[in-house]
Amino acid sequence: MSTNKKNAKRNHRILIVDDHPMMRQGLAQLIAVEPDLEVSGEAENGYQAIEMVQKGHPDLVLVDISLPGKSGL
Repeated sequence: MSTNKKNAKRNHRILIVDDHPMMRQGLAQLIAVEPDLEVSGEAENGYQAIEMVQKGHPDLVLVDISLPGKSGL
């Protein structure tokens, strides 16, 4: 492995889960200004979130606890 790859900073991937689009957009904007963070995806319900976690393997999931259909808990 080259020295550049060892020293390269890895972005932490974050999945945002909220049923309110404005909340998701606001959180995504806040995350976007951080140099070591990136939004890996957005989901509007628990079922979408589970699917996205299985496919994308984010480092962190921000979840609204009151989601329609499947609770964020």
